[in-house]
Amino acid sequence: MAADSNKRTARLVKQTGAFAQRHGGSAEAQIAYVGQVGFRISLVGADGTWGDLMAPSKEAAEEAVRAEGVTLRESFDGEMAEHMRTGPYEWERMAGVQLGAPGGR
Repeated sequence: MAADSNKRTARLVKQTGAFAQRHGGSAEAQIAYVGQVGFRISLVGADGTWGDLMAPSKEAAEEAVRAEGVTLRESFDGEMAEHMRTGPYEWERMAGVQLGAPGGR
């Protein structure tokens, strides 16, 4: 079981580092507990691109972030959100929610 956990953590480390490299060479992260499914690592790259990863434990999430030199924030505050860039995809999805249809269609 520990070997499986180590593999999952190693994969998270790799994914976190790849995200930072693809999106400006650095990133910020915030970790949040989302119930039995685990912990969400919310990432915002230097270029404003954002995304998230799921970790099975807080320890795995913290290791993934710290191993890649990603800045870990205590909360997803206004300063972190200020760096986010939204594009047509996000705006279309938000409109879909308002209009009651998938993708705003």
